[in-house]
Amino acid sequence: MNQILIAEDEERIAQFVRKGLKAHGFQPTVVSDGAAALGHAMSGGYDLMVLDIGLPVLDGFTVLQRLRDVGSTLPVVILTARDSLSDRVAGLEGGADDYMSKPFGFDELLARIKLRLRRATGEAAPSDRLEHGGVGLDLRTRTATAGGREVELSAREFALAEVFLQHPGQVMSREQLLSRVWGYDFDPGSNVVDVYVRYLRKKLGADSIETVRGAGYRFRG
Repeated sequence: MNQILIAEDEERIAQFVRKGLKAHGFQPTVVSDGAAALGHAMSGGYDLMVLDIGLPVLDGFTVLQRLRDVGSTLPVVILTARDSLSDRVAGLEGGADDYMSKPFGFDELLARIKLRLRRATGEAAPSDRLEHGGVGLDLRTRTATAGGREVELSAREFALAEVFLQHPGQVMSREQLLSRVWGYDFDPGSNVVDVYVRYLRKKLGADSIETVRGAGYRFRG
């Protein structure tokens, strides 16, 4: 069971990530300041760290720098509200393995964590491609095909398509899709799911996603 360190000082986000990872078979530990994050990370007891930049005591950049300065190869996925290009460059050049901005969808974070863990262990990844009904997603290169042709999907469209292809034939409620793709802080009354389903139908085929009245959507491909 992979041990995941979550360094996040906003309790709501920390618990959202912790519960999601635990539900998927990981063993998560939450710390709320940079000094604790550095101490836990240097203990050698973790397989990956999800790191916020805006931590008290020591910020995330300092935690990352000190880790890399002592030769730690612990995979680090930065998860932060700071989404400027300069921050992304600083994080990746400072030794982060990935960089995600808030707000975020849990399924995308989970996919990135799994990818970094596989790369760290050299494990083969047979599940890096999803296919159903003539639609294919390459989770490694984040590319999509429909009817044998490549289609361009935005990051959010890809995340939504990924959820559908992970559950082909299953009815997914709007609330489930909001939680998995748009994350913890989206208004449940929003029509954003309906909007993005329309986008996917245009790109993957008009009949690819069925509306199930009063329940949600079903992917047929």
